[in-house]
Amino acid sequence: MFDIFMTLRNAVGRVVSWRERQRIISELHALDDRSLADIGLSRGDIAYVFDAPAQIASVGAAAQTAPANGNIRRAA
Repeated sequence: MFDIFMTLRNAVGRVVSWRERQRIISELHALDDRSLADIGLSRGDIAYVFDAPAQIASVGAAAQTAPANGNIRRAA
């Protein structure tokens, strides 16, 4: 019985997290290019920023130091 409640709670938590990410992504896409540049993002970076946690979890702790904006490495 306890396992069913934990599974249900985890599923609800994942749905809530997904909806929050979708809301934030929508808000970022609603910004103009200048506002995005002010916070250090471009339109192409939005999807990468939200995929980064999955990539970090699969690659390991070394990927956590990678910048979210790939242009930083090319500019240096």
